[in-house]
Amino acid sequence: MEKAILSKKHITIVFFIFAFGYFLSTLLRAVTATLSPVLSSEFNLTSGELGLLGGGYFIGFAAMQIPLGYFLDRYGPKKVVTIFLGLAIIGILCFALATNFTNLFIGRVLIGVGVSACLMAPLTGYRVWMEDTYQHRANSWMLMVGSIGMLSSTLPVQYFLPLYGWRTIFLGLAFLTFICICLILLKSPSWNFDKNSTIKREGSLSTIWKNSYFQSLIPIALFNVGGFYSIITLWAGPWMIRVSGYTPLESASGLFQINIIMLFGYLIWGYINPQLLKLGYDANRLLKIGIPFTFISLAIIIIMGPAAGANLWTLYCLCCVVFALTQPAIGLSFPSHLAGKALTSHNLLFFIGIFILQWGIGLVIDFAQKLGCSEVNSFRVAIFILLMLNIFSYIYFVVKNKKG
Repeated sequence: MEKAILSKKHITIVFFIFAFGYFLSTLLRAVTATLSPVLSSEFNLTSGELGLLGGGYFIGFAAMQIPLGYFLDRYGPKKVVTIFLGLAIIGILCFALATNFTNLFIGRVLIGVGVSACLMAPLTGYRVWMEDTYQHRANSWMLMVGSIGMLSSTLPVQYFLPLYGWRTIFLGLAFLTFICICLILLKSPSWNFDKNSTIKREGSLSTIWKNSYFQSLIPIALFNVGGFYSIITLWAGPWMIRVSGYTPLESASGLFQINIIMLFGYLIWGYINPQLLKLGYDANRLLKIGIPFTFISLAIIIIMGPAAGANLWTLYCLCCVVFALTQPAIGLSFPSHLAGKALTSHNLLFFIGIFILQWGIGLVIDFAQKLGCSEVNSFRVAIFILLMLNIFSYIYFVVKNKKG
């Protein structure tokens, strides 16, 4: 796929339309953290079931990443996203009308399948529609919009919850998803794929997975990035309620704080990335410098225990802004005609990680309590295991890239 650079006006419109889709994706991803008290009460969920419910989204999401890469390289963002968002609407309606845990879980899986293209599709498109210099900025600003989505899943959802109920909120999200489909159909560029071109056939999925740099980021994607999203989309809320003693409203306020700080973090990070690149700070160098700060903040949270509330979780999540470098770094490591496969392969890894860690943290909490640990210490044990996995993943990344 050759570059087809869009005009500034056109790419701005395209960016905002796809950003709207990603906004809905992240809102749906993170809303279980705010709804966890209501869902746990209404459906009598255990910590393990709550973790599995949150992870259901990521099962569907992860399952589609490999085929999604082929679909995007072949058919382009426009066709793929509109079809997938249609499946998301079905999942949202299934969740809204659920009468038991099984229905909730099926709805979450379908939602995950449906929104699985909302970030990878535009990033694949930007690889063709934008100059390479601005790939990191586009990625960071898409993640900024994602933070707005997660921000909207906190206090706004908590505000509307007693007025309309969580089922009506989901019906409204189904309508907004339909609007997004219409906008993409009207404004997104077509994908000029020449089926007779030989360059499209050069390279396969094995080319991606055998790449040394891609391999170096596998544990980071699974445990560091996956751990961050597990926290921000689910476990930060229960920690604040069950460890720090917050009320559900205070927890929603804490999540709101986390996401609004993340929003500005991604905004600033996206702005300064091209400048840092000019100064010689490439993605590898910034990752090696930045990731250890996530370890320090997690260690402080574990030590502080009940005193570790919204402010310390905000610090941890802000340190995790550095992970925004991984996706464009992967995308730029391969030619543009393999961008879809490369990006979705990487995306698959951290969504598998999110599912494993969201569910796994819940299982560890339940198991530790059965062994006699208090609820507070059970949460600490789970986060300590996450920290160890993060540290070992970072060491592997550094060793694998020790030659530059």
